Amino acid sequence: MDDLTLLSVEDMGKADRITISGGTPGIELMETAGWTASDVIAARFTPRRTLVVCGPGNNGGDGFVVARLLRERGWDVTLALLGKLEDLKGDAALAAAKWGGPVAALTPELLDEAELLVDALFGAGLARDISGTPYDFLKRAGSMVREGSLTSVAIDMPSGVDGNTGAVRGIAVPAVITVTFFRKKPGHLLYPGRALSGELVVTDIGIRTDVLREVRASTFENAPDLWAATLPQPDAASHKYTRGHAVISGGPMTGAGRLAARAARRAGAGLLSIAAPEALCSLFAADAPGVITVPVSEPGTFEDLLGDARKNAVLVGPGHGVTEHTRRICETALRADKAVVLDADALTVFADEAETLSRLINGPTVLTPHQGEFARLFPDCSGSKLERARAAASLVGAVVVLKGPDTVIAGPDGRAAINSNAPPWLATGGTGDVLAGTILGLLAQGMPAFEAAAAAVWINGAAASRFGPGLIAEDLPTIFPRVFADDLGWANFSLNSSPTER
Repeated sequence: MDDLTLLSVEDMGKADRITISGGTPGIELMETAGWTASDVIAARFTPRRTLVVCGPGNNGGDGFVVARLLRERGWDVTLALLGKLEDLKGDAALAAAKWGGPVAALTPELLDEAELLVDALFGAGLARDISGTPYDFLKRAGSMVREGSLTSVAIDMPSGVDGNTGAVRGIAVPAVITVTFFRKKPGHLLYPGRALSGELVVTDIGIRTDVLREVRASTFENAPDLWAATLPQPDAASHKYTRGHAVISGGPMTGAGRLAARAARRAGAGLLSIAAPEALCSLFAADAPGVITVPVSEPGTFEDLLGDARKNAVLVGPGHGVTEHTRRICETALRADKAVVLDADALTVFADEAETLSRLINGPTVLTPHQGEFARLFPDCSGSKLERARAAASLVGAVVVLKGPDTVIAGPDGRAAINSNAPPWLATGGTGDVLAGTILGLLAQGMPAFEAAAAAVWINGAAASRFGPGLIAEDLPTIFPRVFADDLGWANFSLNSSPTER
């Protein structure tokens, strides 16, 4: 799981300081960073006219090393510096001294003769919006990249992209490759930083993995190693009751509940009941003979249904409508001592009332808002997507899945995961209902809330990638068996093995 750790700019600085205090000189880390970056560049490009642009900090020092090593390989290298050579400090000054070649002042005109740009201006730790000469330079470079006359390789982070948030601080140049060191940063996975980073290559520069214990980072890239140990997998003695009994509150827009039901069952729930007004039960059952439909006319009847201890996970919201009835059903579910998923209209009925919702939550709960629903429920949560999701999870005491191409899963304990495997064809109606149902199915089998949410997001992304273009929401659950078998290794199941042996 260490490989999935994402380091903020501050975390990475701490990792550097711990390594240096342990006896590794900073210039050695810088030399190794430049050496690995130059190797990546030389492996992907033939020698060409290359402009290396260096900033006044350590990112610029990395650039000096890259320039020197490319020149030693016979490349035609021009180096430009933002600022004065004599103003460089520490390891950056040492790296500059070893360059030994001419140093040009940074101007847009230098781009006229360049085919490849090595961007080592600012790196991940940019503290303010870019302006002045750097802005003019990057604007020209960006235009050339988009028209195809220039290719950019970024060192650590495309200059102008905030390493913690992925936001653009004024301007940034799209990179075809970004070479970063030791661990990725949140800004590499959050949009627009992810799109601007291009291919992301993480290199080893000599920082020991055990420094992560001292850094104590709590942000991760979402992948199976983060949650696979808690993923419920049936054994030969399993039966439908040991795999959990999930309940969906069915609303008048029945398609949403039906999609969620398919996903929950494909995710492994042993039984699934849909509680709905009697007039709707036949619609929920029509194309799903394995679903149990239960006529429920009011919250009191729903409460009686949830009195059965075997029914251990509940989903409310998909297809419900923003009504007082929906709110009362939510309140009933949250009082029932079950794992709960609130999606769609179950979130909007608490608009501007996050604190009220927090008082109702008393067990494992997952909220799955898209950006609009999030803004209605948490109007006071500000900052980056990661910061907003974390703040919301802390406020309500629940796992928050803030959806999008860079979905963030945040837990009330401070952990967060950023998902990176969602293809664009997930952007179609009904996939949110499928995701909510997937989380429900995993919760019903006893998976902890944070891990269930993270696993469901990843499984849906993997299924969408396997299906490819043309995907509609109904397709997703049909691909889950392949994801479980092939991507998560369940194809090796043995009737003679126990869960601890697999």
